[in-house]
Amino acid sequence: MRIQLSDHFTYKRLLRFSISTVLMLICTSLYSIVDGFFVSNFVGKQPFAALNLIFPVLMGVGTVGFMVGSGGSAIVSIALGEKKPEQANEYFSMMVGATAVIGTLMSVIGFIFTPQISRALGASGDMLDYCVLYGRILFAADPFFMLQIVFQSFFIVAEKPTLSLKINIISGVTNGILDFLFIVAFRWGLAGAAAATAIGQMLGAVIPIWYFARENDSLLRLKFARFHGKVFLKACANGSSEMVSNLSSSLVNILYNFQLMRFAGEDGVAAYGIIMYVNFIFTAVFIGYSVGTAPVISYHYGAGNHDELKNLFRKSLVLMVGGGVLLTLAAELLSAPLVGIFSSYDKTLFDLTCAGFRIYSLAFLLMGVNIWASSFFTALNNGGVSALISFLRTLVFQVAAIIVLPVLWEVNGIWLAIVAAEIFALVLSAICFMALKDKYHYA
Repeated sequence: MRIQLSDHFTYKRLLRFSISTVLMLICTSLYSIVDGFFVSNFVGKQPFAALNLIFPVLMGVGTVGFMVGSGGSAIVSIALGEKKPEQANEYFSMMVGATAVIGTLMSVIGFIFTPQISRALGASGDMLDYCVLYGRILFAADPFFMLQIVFQSFFIVAEKPTLSLKINIISGVTNGILDFLFIVAFRWGLAGAAAATAIGQMLGAVIPIWYFARENDSLLRLKFARFHGKVFLKACANGSSEMVSNLSSSLVNILYNFQLMRFAGEDGVAAYGIIMYVNFIFTAVFIGYSVGTAPVISYHYGAGNHDELKNLFRKSLVLMVGGGVLLTLAAELLSAPLVGIFSSYDKTLFDLTCAGFRIYSLAFLLMGVNIWASSFFTALNNGGVSALISFLRTLVFQVAAIIVLPVLWEVNGIWLAIVAAEIFALVLSAICFMALKDKYHYA
């Protein structure tokens, strides 16, 4: 049975509606994970370290897609809740077109300045060459990457999360097959890894364009639309929290690499890269649920259905807390086999990464509530509070912890930084929930 935004949501229905988005984001995460696996095991440790050094920048540029997708989907969902389908389609089409234009401009700029960016990150010699090679290929594919992210949010608004999952599975499987062919069979090295990822991203953007441009049975359809400047700026402001969160993560990753180079050398950078690959899978559960349920929250907020808003708030908190406990236990129990996928060939790297991941994974206990809190306020069209939570959680708290804690505990202090940041963020989220409950009637 098709689940509609206007439905009453039980625990089962919430999980059924959001599971496609969770799996979809896991598939998206597999792009970099599959690249990392093949590069680490079949190309070499130095190209693997170079990939990890430049990758945060590539993800940082792609944050525009998160901003437009999350902020724009909230506006379109509210319009649907207000029974204005024509306006919703106008705004949807405008968001997609604007993303394509912005993505193209940023792609050109990134491609031109890849060498300068790589040098600023500390790359030199062969490492610099590897960074430029991988970075330029993926900068060229940036418009497709941004559109793929945008469509992930709008497929949920269109009540087609399962279709989005299928498209992302196609993209992910294509990426994996091409990684094997380009790296193992054709021996194209790091260039093959980048090309496989770029082709996968292209499929993730082109297929949704083809679907929404034709007659379909979803709530949305692409059409020619004029640019609504105020609406687009409102979407950007509303989705700025998601952009801040992802951009901050990229900046923090760069800082992690600097500190790890200082305390553990190239092995530290490689270890952090492995932890991030595993982390992508675990955080995809939290982000997927938050993205998947955001249009439902926006719809009922737009419809003035306070009872359902309270229901969604209570059930989501329970699911995020329970999910945090389960994922933390899983991370602790599975740390060795997960880390071994990327580092079984090097015992020193394996031991360093295992020890780091066991400390790092304690953050999963709190992370789900904090990620959902930011997404919740975005869905309520309060981009300011959402951005505040994201900015402090992903940048300010983490930067302070990364700088201070290594002074006390060296490498272990670096791994503990994320745990400290999530503790402070949880306090902030609780304060925001309490302060705004009467305004939005969710508690």
